[in-house]
Amino acid sequence: MDVAGEVEGRLHAGRTRALRFAAFGGPEVLETLDVPTPRPGPDEALVRVHAASINPSDVKNVAGRMRQTVPPRTPGRDFAGTVVAGPAEWIGTEVWGTGGDIGYTRDGTHARHVVVPAAALRRKPERLSFEEAGAVGVNYVTAWLGLHEAALLQPGETVLVFGATGGVGGAVAALARWHGARVVACCRGPLPADSVAAEVGAEPLDLTAAGDLPAALAALTGGKGFDVVYDTVGTPALFSAGVGALGFRGRYVAIAGSPGEAVSLELIPFYRKEARLLGIDSLKRGVVACAEVMERLARGFESGALPAPRIAEAYTLDEAREAYAAVANGTRGRVILTMG
Repeated sequence: MDVAGEVEGRLHAGRTRALRFAAFGGPEVLETLDVPTPRPGPDEALVRVHAASINPSDVKNVAGRMRQTVPPRTPGRDFAGTVVAGPAEWIGTEVWGTGGDIGYTRDGTHARHVVVPAAALRRKPERLSFEEAGAVGVNYVTAWLGLHEAALLQPGETVLVFGATGGVGGAVAALARWHGARVVACCRGPLPADSVAAEVGAEPLDLTAAGDLPAALAALTGGKGFDVVYDTVGTPALFSAGVGALGFRGRYVAIAGSPGEAVSLELIPFYRKEARLLGIDSLKRGVVACAEVMERLARGFESGALPAPRIAEAYTLDEAREAYAAVANGTRGRVILTMG
């Protein structure tokens, strides 16, 4: 890439392309527009975005479910691209990242350029393409926060994952296996052979064929219980079964739920196990905080211990409405915007 030409051409012209929404709603409120190229301030960098995934949280953001967002706004959290302006030592470097602030309280990554703090810059793993690297952020950061910062997973422990075929569920399985844990992957139907959870050697549990789920979960650990249950689904039935499946000092990590839907918890067996209930919200971590996690993840991707994300569909920036609709409809695998 001619980095000097990129800087001279784009910044001198002063225009770029970005996805924007001026009011909340469905994909129909999104428009791809010519806008002024953002200029980095002191201690900031301008990244030429090559690829950025669309997460369910991006769809919810456009729909108005994130209170911190004030339109007009460019959405998008994850990114992979090249630094084209900012600290001299970073110019031309391929980088990746994510953050709970970009796309919400500051303009996001569904654009050809995004400004981020220089402290958030981290090198993209060479083993990953821009499309693959742009699909890592939210899923793997959320998985990391739940397993390592909240549950404090230890090698040799046993992890139960609800929603193992989803983006976060697959990342949980991959990270837990990388950390030396046994993983049981729950999903409705057989575990797809091409899923991340299957690739890393997670043990499948078909919820539609399990029958008595509490009994099936107990049998998997010989009655000892799981050290960690990571719930990416958030339904009352799975919550009840998962809490019951915790072992002594087990940790239940929750990242999902439905508005207004309550779950019940019988306190006596819960406290007698000295169990923990832990909530994780990756939106609370800005792009700088997430960069530290991305640096740790890079080692796993560079070594091949962590598999590349599955790219289900790729759209151009001009096809963003269709891409957002695909995510809203529940496409399995990652949906990517390429910026052209």
